[in-house]
Amino acid sequence: MSQLSEPTPPVPAATGELRASNADRERVANALHEAAAEGRIDLNELDVRLNQVYGAKTYAELQPLTQDLPALGTAHQWAPAQPQAPVLPPSRQGVAIMSSFKRAGNWTVPDKFECFAFWGGGVIDLREAIFTSQTVTIRAVAIMGGIDVIAPEFATVHVSGVGVMGGFNDAATYQGAPGAPIIIVTGFAFWGGVSVKRRATRAEIERRRLERKRLKAERKAQDD
Repeated sequence: MSQLSEPTPPVPAATGELRASNADRERVANALHEAAAEGRIDLNELDVRLNQVYGAKTYAELQPLTQDLPALGTAHQWAPAQPQAPVLPPSRQGVAIMSSFKRAGNWTVPDKFECFAFWGGGVIDLREAIFTSQTVTIRAVAIMGGIDVIAPEFATVHVSGVGVMGGFNDAATYQGAPGAPIIIVTGFAFWGGVSVKRRATRAEIERRRLERKRLKAERKAQDD
């Protein structure tokens, strides 16, 4: 008498064919936002990929969207920039004597930056700057003039300057993200002022805009 064969167990679907959950889509979206903030993808590409994320139904559709990015959930310590293309040499000082100076955009920041304003003004915007060391010291001297320092929100900021018949704003002192750049602002203000502020980068502003757009779309879909 022949024995009945064991029933064949069902073959599990390939991982890529499994349906993605809302939590899976959010994890991928968060990774893309972080990649944009780090400069790994630009804002246009972020918008395109996010549209694909929220339209994805399976893991197979989500996986290519982060294939060229560091693994999800991997912690990354900040490190000095190692640019693949030549960049401008560091700008080490700014001087404004009855005039003005400005450092902004993708400028290269040294570990020490000296600036001086006399009957003039200066702006040091670090939000999109290329950091070559983890700690940057800015020594600002303003005499009957003003200097504005703008630090990225994620950075650690220490302000220790002195104002005499002037102001040296220390309200921006802040403990930033682990491993983020440390920005030390020191110096002297006489009949003038040094202002230090923390502001979001362009990538972070765009991420917040897209997040508001997504939440608005979700609320509208729930109301329909």
